[in-house]
Amino acid sequence: MGKLMPINTLGTPAKLTVVTTLSLILASCGTNARLACNASNSSGGTCICGSGPAACPISPGPEFLYATTIGGQILAFSIDQNNNGALTAIGSVPGPTTLSPGLTAVSNQFLYASDTHNSQIDGFSISQTTGALTALAGSPFSTGTLSVPGALAAPPGDLGSPASSLLYAADSATVDTFTINAAGAPTALSGSPFLPEVGFSIVVDPSGRFLYASDDDPPGGIFAFTTDSTGALTAVLNSPFTIPGQTVADSLPIGIADNGSYVYAALSQANQIAAFSIVNGTGALSLVPGSPFSAGTAPTAVVMAGNFLYATNSSDGTISGYSINSTNGVLTPLSGSPFAIAGFSFATDYLGQHLYVAGLTGIQAFSVDFTSGALTPVFGSPFPAIGPTLLTFVQIPPP
Repeated sequence: MGKLMPINTLGTPAKLTVVTTLSLILASCGTNARLACNASNSSGGTCICGSGPAACPISPGPEFLYATTIGGQILAFSIDQNNNGALTAIGSVPGPTTLSPGLTAVSNQFLYASDTHNSQIDGFSISQTTGALTALAGSPFSTGTLSVPGALAAPPGDLGSPASSLLYAADSATVDTFTINAAGAPTALSGSPFLPEVGFSIVVDPSGRFLYASDDDPPGGIFAFTTDSTGALTAVLNSPFTIPGQTVADSLPIGIADNGSYVYAALSQANQIAAFSIVNGTGALSLVPGSPFSAGTAPTAVVMAGNFLYATNSSDGTISGYSINSTNGVLTPLSGSPFAIAGFSFATDYLGQHLYVAGLTGIQAFSVDFTSGALTPVFGSPFPAIGPTLLTFVQIPPP
C-alpha cells in the first residue's frame, strides 16, 4: 500500500541524543484497557474498576511489562502485585533494529512494535502463563514500500468483539488499520490507510468506539474518529479540534492519553498540556476550562493513573503531576510537582496503582498514592534494563 512520503532514514547519534529524539515521537502507552476480573456483579467476566485497589473485587490474571530498547531488543518483565508492583525480568527477544516509536498489545495475546526505518511491524505471541515472547510466523510484517509506521494503538483487549482484534498505526499523513487473525498476523483493512494529516500519536478510547490522533499541521490540535464494527475510521464532525491561544510555531501535540471522559495531549514546544472533554456518544471534543495548562520544559508523554495525570518533561528531567477534576477535567498541579524523576516514557498498571518510567538508569517504579497522587519508589527500583524506551502493559484475563 503506497504512501505519500518516502521513508525517513534514521541516523545513529549518541545514546542520549537518540533517546531525546525518540521522546519527541512517543505514543503514550497508557491504561486504555479495562481490568479483567472475577466479580459477582460483572458481566462476561469483566468489570470496570474505579480509583483505588478496592474499587471492585478482583482476581486478576498475571501482569507483564514490555519495553523496547535502543539496542534492538524487546524486554519482558513480570509484575508482582503482592510485592508492591516489583518487576522480575523474564527475558528478551530481538525487535526492530532501529528506534521503535510504537509498542502495543492486541487482545492480551500479541505484542507489536513498529519499525519505521524498514517499513514493517514486528509481531510476537505472548505466553498466557509466563509472559514470554515468541516471534510470530511471518514476522516482521511489511506495511508497504513507502510506509513509515510510527505510533501504535489497539482497542482494549477485553471488548469481546471482532473490532477488538485490530491494530492501528500512525503513518505518513495517514492511519493504517489492520485486522489481526487467530495466529496474530495483521492484514490491512479494506480502505486502509485512512485519512490525511495525522501526526505523531494515536490512542483508542477505552470504549473502543473512538480514535484520537495528533494533528500534524500547525497550530496543532486533535483529530477525532469513530470506529465501526470492522475498525474502519470516519472523521468526527468538526475534526480536527484546535487548541486556541497557541503562539509557538509548530506547537504540535505529542503524547496523548484518554480515560473515556477526557483527552489530554502534551504540547512539547509550548510547555503545556491541552485538555478536552469527550462529548458523550459522539467522540467530539470540547476544550476543558482553562486549557491548555502549564507543564515543565518540553513535555512529551502523558499517562493517567486513577484521578491523576503525569507528564514527562524531556528537557528538564522531571515529571509533572496533576489531579483531574472528574466533573470538568480541569488539571491542578500536585503538591511537590514537578517531581525530580527523569524519563522518556511511562505507563501504569490497569488499576493505576503503580507508575513505571523508562530512563537511562533502567525502569523506575513508583506506587501512586490514591489520595494525593504522590509517587513513592518501589523497593528495588530502578529495575535493571539497558536502554529502555517505550513501555506497555498486558494483563492476562483470569480463567
